[in-house]
Amino acid sequence: MKTSRIWEILKKFKETCRFRGWKTSENEDWVEADLKYHNFLLTRNIHPSSFLSIAQNRKCVVREGLSYRVVEAAYMAWVFSETPSESLLNLFLKNPNFSKKVALYDLSPFTEGRNTCIKLNFTDSTVFQEFESFLEKEFGIKIEQYANPKQSLEDCTLAGTA
Repeated sequence: MKTSRIWEILKKFKETCRFRGWKTSENEDWVEADLKYHNFLLTRNIHPSSFLSIAQNRKCVVREGLSYRVVEAAYMAWVFSETPSESLLNLFLKNPNFSKKVALYDLSPFTEGRNTCIKLNFTDSTVFQEFESFLEKEFGIKIEQYANPKQSLEDCTLAGTA
């Protein structure tokens, strides 16, 4: 199953983060580094309106003992097991507020047997930089940027499919 394979990658990445002294959660997919929360959201696909709502809200659930609290995630990474829709990608590219706080990772080529991940990451998140390095070192995944992410996706193709 595609999603469970990516789930295992995130689990191993969180173990790596603990060795760096970053806080992680056993059941939730967030990493706390430099007093900032970096939230990972694993999905097959999502409707653009739902993506917009969640990305603008940037909430993250943190478990503390038997209770939970909601914090604002400084950064959010969407990890897709299927290629995100063109309408979602266009929404992302047209919203300049996302580029500093939100990253997109399309791992569908990896789940289909190619060692490639297509990314849209313009954040300064050290956790996301470490995630990309982890994918390359631990799994031999080549990280490729979407082809010319500044222009409309109607005019460009994915770097991994050209």
